[in-house]
Amino acid sequence: MRMKKIITAAGLLGCGLVGSLVANAQESKEALYTKSLAATCANCHGTNGKVASGSPVAGLAGLPADYIVSQMKAFKSGARPATVMHQLAKGFSDAQIDQMAAYFAAQKK
Repeated sequence: MRMKKIITAAGLLGCGLVGSLVANAQESKEALYTKSLAATCANCHGTNGKVASGSPVAGLAGLPADYIVSQMKAFKSGARPATVMHQLAKGFSDAQIDQMAAYFAAQKK
């Protein structure tokens, strides 16, 4: 009987471990997707939204998420004129814009 309890406990721990690994994998998949969205901004706004010193382009790292969202939506609608951003912004859904904004807001300047 004692051996059955040990085996059952080990099985439950194993299930918990597998469940945890699955949750972490799912979380990692979402984080990787968000990071790949943010990487589309790197050519102009720098890796992780950190521009090179002296760059005329705005850095995105550490900006408030709601500010980034409002600016992206203004570019997307044409309310904010731009040379390139009005075209790029149209390629992202509102959900993707929210994800990118949260990512950049979480980056340190």
